[in-house]
Amino acid sequence: MPNLASRSRGRWGEARAATHLRSLGFEVVDRNWRSPIRALPGELDLIALRGDLLVFCEVKARHSAGYGGAAHAVDGVKQTRIRALAEAWLMENRFSDVDVRFDVIAIDGVQLTHLESAF
Repeated sequence: MPNLASRSRGRWGEARAATHLRSLGFEVVDRNWRSPIRALPGELDLIALRGDLLVFCEVKARHSAGYGGAAHAVDGVKQTRIRALAEAWLMENRFSDVDVRFDVIAIDGVQLTHLESAF
Protein backbone atom coordinates (compact mmCIF):
# COMPACT_ATOMS: atom_id res chain seq x y z
CA MET A 1 0.00 0.00 0.00
CA PRO A 2 1.47 3.42 -0.95
CA ASN A 3 2.32 5.89 1.75
CA LEU A 4 0.02 8.76 0.83
CA ALA A 5 1.48 11.01 3.51
CA SER A 6 4.91 10.70 1.88
CA ARG A 7 3.48 11.40 -1.58
CA SER A 8 1.62 14.43 -0.28
CA ARG A 9 4.78 15.71 1.43
CA GLY A 10 6.71 15.14 -1.80
CA ARG A 11 4.21 17.15 -3.85
CA TRP A 12 4.27 19.92 -1.24
CA GLY A 13 8.08 19.93 -1.30
CA GLU A 14 8.22 20.12 -5.09
CA ALA A 15 5.75 23.02 -5.14
CA ARG A 16 7.81 24.84 -2.52
CA ALA A 17 11.05 24.15 -4.43
CA ALA A 18 9.49 25.44 -7.68
CA THR A 19 8.44 28.64 -5.91
CA HIS A 20 11.97 29.01 -4.54
CA LEU A 21 13.53 28.58 -7.99
CA ARG A 22 11.12 31.11 -9.49
CA SER A 23 12.13 33.59 -6.76
CA LEU A 24 15.70 33.22 -8.05
CA GLY A 25 14.63 34.14 -11.58
CA PHE A 26 14.26 30.62 -12.98
CA GLU A 27 11.44 29.46 -15.22
CA VAL A 28 10.32 25.91 -14.43
CA VAL A 29 10.26 24.29 -17.88
CA ASP A 30 9.37 20.75 -16.81
CA ARG A 31 8.22 18.92 -13.73
CA ASN A 32 7.99 15.23 -12.79
CA TRP A 33 9.37 14.14 -16.17
CA ARG A 34 9.48 10.38 -16.65
CA SER A 35 11.72 8.74 -19.20
CA PRO A 36 9.98 7.04 -22.13
CA ILE A 37 12.89 4.58 -22.21
CA ARG A 38 11.80 1.39 -20.48
CA ALA A 39 15.37 0.54 -19.47
CA LEU A 40 15.75 3.96 -17.79
CA PRO A 41 13.08 4.21 -15.11
CA GLY A 42 12.88 7.20 -12.85
CA GLU A 43 11.77 10.78 -12.69
CA LEU A 44 13.28 14.24 -12.84
CA ASP A 45 11.58 16.42 -10.23
CA LEU A 46 12.18 19.93 -11.58
CA ILE A 47 13.94 21.32 -14.63
CA ALA A 48 14.44 25.08 -14.55
CA LEU A 49 15.97 27.60 -16.93
CA ARG A 50 17.51 31.02 -16.31
CA GLY A 51 19.28 32.52 -19.29
CA ASP A 52 21.59 29.83 -20.63
CA LEU A 53 21.66 27.85 -17.35
CA LEU A 54 19.53 24.72 -17.19
CA VAL A 55 19.15 23.18 -13.74
CA PHE A 56 18.05 19.64 -13.04
CA CYS A 57 16.83 19.81 -9.46
CA GLU A 58 16.20 16.82 -7.22
CA VAL A 59 13.79 17.62 -4.39
CA LYS A 60 13.75 15.70 -1.12
CA ALA A 61 11.29 16.58 1.63
CA ARG A 62 11.31 14.90 5.03
CA HIS A 63 9.34 15.51 8.21
CA SER A 64 12.58 15.91 10.16
CA ALA A 65 16.33 16.03 9.62
CA GLY A 66 16.97 12.53 11.00
CA TYR A 67 19.90 10.47 9.65
CA GLY A 68 21.70 13.17 7.73
CA GLY A 69 18.62 14.99 6.56
CA ALA A 70 16.79 14.95 3.26
CA ALA A 71 19.89 15.70 1.16
CA HIS A 72 21.51 12.50 2.42
CA ALA A 73 18.99 10.51 0.33
CA VAL A 74 20.60 11.73 -2.92
CA ASP A 75 23.40 9.17 -2.93
CA GLY A 76 25.77 8.16 -5.73
CA VAL A 77 23.31 5.69 -7.25
CA LYS A 78 20.57 8.35 -7.36
CA GLN A 79 23.00 10.89 -8.83
CA THR A 80 24.00 8.50 -11.62
CA ARG A 81 20.34 7.87 -12.47
CA ILE A 82 19.54 11.60 -12.49
CA ARG A 83 22.45 12.26 -14.88
CA ALA A 84 21.21 9.54 -17.25
CA LEU A 85 17.65 10.86 -17.08
CA ALA A 86 18.91 14.40 -17.73
CA GLU A 87 20.73 13.19 -20.84
CA ALA A 88 17.52 11.56 -22.10
CA TRP A 89 15.54 14.74 -21.32
CA LEU A 90 18.05 16.89 -23.20
CA MET A 91 17.86 14.62 -26.26
CA GLU A 92 14.06 14.60 -26.20
CA ASN A 93 13.76 18.36 -25.75
CA ARG A 94 16.62 19.33 -28.08
CA PHE A 95 18.21 21.86 -25.77
CA SER A 96 21.60 23.06 -26.91
CA ASP A 97 23.98 25.85 -26.01
CA VAL A 98 23.04 25.70 -22.33
CA ASP A 99 25.13 25.12 -19.26
CA VAL A 100 23.80 22.25 -17.14
CA ARG A 101 23.85 22.11 -13.36
CA PHE A 102 22.55 19.52 -10.90
CA ASP A 103 21.03 20.94 -7.73
CA VAL A 104 19.35 19.42 -4.69
CA ILE A 105 16.68 21.17 -2.71
CA ALA A 106 16.31 19.50 0.67
CA ILE A 107 13.42 20.30 2.96
CA ASP A 108 13.77 19.04 6.51
CA GLY A 109 10.61 19.89 8.40
CA VAL A 110 10.01 23.40 7.03
CA GLN A 111 13.71 24.30 6.57
CA LEU A 112 14.59 24.58 2.86
CA THR A 113 18.24 24.16 1.85
CA HIS A 114 19.26 24.74 -1.78
CA LEU A 115 22.49 22.95 -2.70
CA GLU A 116 23.70 24.39 -5.99
CA SER A 117 26.00 22.18 -8.09
CA ALA A 118 25.36 19.39 -5.59
CA PHE A 119 26.90 16.80 -7.92
